[in-house]
Amino acid sequence: MAIRLGVVGFGIMGERLLRAALAPDQTAVRPVAVWDPSPSAAARLAEIAPELPMLDSPRAVIAACEVLYIASPPSSHLEHAGAAFAAGRAAFLEKPLAANLAAARDFVAAAEAGEARAAVNFPMASSPAVAQLSAWRAGIGAPRALTLRADFAKWPRGWQQDAASWLAKRAEGGFTREVLSHFLFLTRRQLGPLVLLERDATFPAGDGSEIAVQARLTAGGVPVDLAGQVGGTDRDESNEWRLEGETGSIRLRDWSFAEKRDADGIYRPAPDALPNERMRPMVLRDQLSKLAALTRGEPQNLATLREALEVQEVVEAILGG
Repeated sequence: MAIRLGVVGFGIMGERLLRAALAPDQTAVRPVAVWDPSPSAAARLAEIAPELPMLDSPRAVIAACEVLYIASPPSSHLEHAGAAFAAGRAAFLEKPLAANLAAARDFVAAAEAGEARAAVNFPMASSPAVAQLSAWRAGIGAPRALTLRADFAKWPRGWQQDAASWLAKRAEGGFTREVLSHFLFLTRRQLGPLVLLERDATFPAGDGSEIAVQARLTAGGVPVDLAGQVGGTDRDESNEWRLEGETGSIRLRDWSFAEKRDADGIYRPAPDALPNERMRPMVLRDQLSKLAALTRGEPQNLATLREALEVQEVVEAILGG
């Protein structure tokens, strides 16, 4: 039987997950209710799923569901998750866990002690491209170095402008939290614990989010070089996660292209590589299947609260927090 899914926060991420949950080939979860205080969110929901109610409070959504997806701004994540746990529900949080790192630490410790059913939406846990990278790992020998790059024409990205009120601000937003965190999660999963050695972040005047970051880390002892900037490309964004091994090199490019370096030095994609726009629905479908398993108390490999906290610790340190 499909797990009843509630959604709190119907911005871009809430809409994406809901659309995936409404897809005909998705049977693991059944959306039952949404809450968002914005009139425009209610209007979008009425267009996308007129049969799905926009309820008048997060508590009402929690009462209706078995698992709560929390896609509201970071400052409200822990409040909604705590209410879900108190009602005996599972919770699926967007990252970062919270706007306050100390609060995130306390939350994770309490959730672990209470054996709460919870996970964080790092989609690379279900990415076919990441699965391909993992399959290639044995062929490149022991890892020697990792390079991580992310560039943006502007921040927030064009499709995120409706959320600029917080995404463009230093307190909760910025590309290090929103984008580089995904690649740090991937790095942690592939190589091991993250240790920050050096960092630098550049901010504009006022309360705007970062415009450039650089950092040196290790992941399971492997050197990692990280950099990101706004204005470094004329595309909406470009990114690369590149792992050098003793006998070869593999990379993830632009979120979804798994590529391996051939003998001629050219990186070539996997035969079934897809652009992110086409891969995303597949990834979210698998995330939802795993979310149903989490809710039922079954094994799955979604990002844990502890993993998300480890990533957030590094991100905030890079930003100077």
